[in-house]
Amino acid sequence: MSDKETTRQNQLQAFNRLLDIMDELREKCPWDRKQTIASLRHLTIEETYELSDAILRHDLPDIKKELGDLMLHLVFYAKIASETQSFDLADVLHTLCDKLIFRHPHIYGTTEAHTEEEVKRNWEQLKLKEGNKSVLGGVPVSLPALVKAMRIQEKARGAGFDWDNKTQVWEKVEEELGEFKTEFQLKNEEEIDPEKATAEFGDLLFSLINFARFIGVNPEEALEKTNLKFINRFQYLEQEARKNGKSLHQMTLAEMDVYWEQAKKEL
Repeated sequence: MSDKETTRQNQLQAFNRLLDIMDELREKCPWDRKQTIASLRHLTIEETYELSDAILRHDLPDIKKELGDLMLHLVFYAKIASETQSFDLADVLHTLCDKLIFRHPHIYGTTEAHTEEEVKRNWEQLKLKEGNKSVLGGVPVSLPALVKAMRIQEKARGAGFDWDNKTQVWEKVEEELGEFKTEFQLKNEEEIDPEKATAEFGDLLFSLINFARFIGVNPEEALEKTNLKFINRFQYLEQEARKNGKSLHQMTLAEMDVYWEQAKKEL
C-alpha cells in the first residue's frame, strides 16, 4: 500500500470514528439530544471566530483543535437533518462534490481559464446559471459589514465592474475624504446631520476597503491585526503602570504616552 493510500485509509477511519461518536452522543447525551440546527447556530459562529483567532496567531496546534470543533458542528447538523430524512452527510458531501465539479469546468470540462481572474469570472457566470438572480445574491446578509463590503466588491469585479488601476481607486478615496471633511469636519457639532454623516463615513470606508482590495490587502485581517497590536500595547501600559504603583485613572495622557512609546519599542 502506498503512503497516499495509507494516509487516506487513516483519514477515513478517523472520520468514521467521529460519525460513530456523533451517533452515540445523539442517542445518549442529554445535551446533545436537545440540540437543534437553530440552537447550534450561535455556537458555530463562535467556533468559526475561534478558528479565525488561531489563524491570525499562526498557532497550528490551536488551528488543528478549532478545525476539529468546527468539523463536529458540520457533522452534527447533518446528523440532525438525517433524523427527519431531510438529508444526511452523504447528501451534503455529494452536493459539494457536484458543485465543485460544475464550478471548475477548466478542470473537469473544456472551458479555458489560465488566471485567477478568469476562474473568478467563470464562477460568477456559473452561479447565475445555478439560479442566482444577481451577482451579489451570494453575499450572506449576516456577514460583518467590513467583510461584506469586500465580498461585494470582489463579486462586482468578477462581473467586470471595477476600476482599471489603483490610481483611480485612490482618487476615489481622496474624493470621499474631501466630501467628508467639507461636510462635517469644518462644521460645528450642532450643524452636523447624523444621518448624512453616517452615509458619508460609510462611503469613505467603502472606498478605503476597495483600495485595500485593489492592492492585495485584506482589510478585515489588517484591522484585526491593528486591534491585537493596540490590545498588546495597552495591556503593556497597564502592567507597567501597576508596577510603578500608578492607576490609569490618576495619570495624565502625557504620562500614559511614555509607557505607550515604551510598548512600541518593546513589542
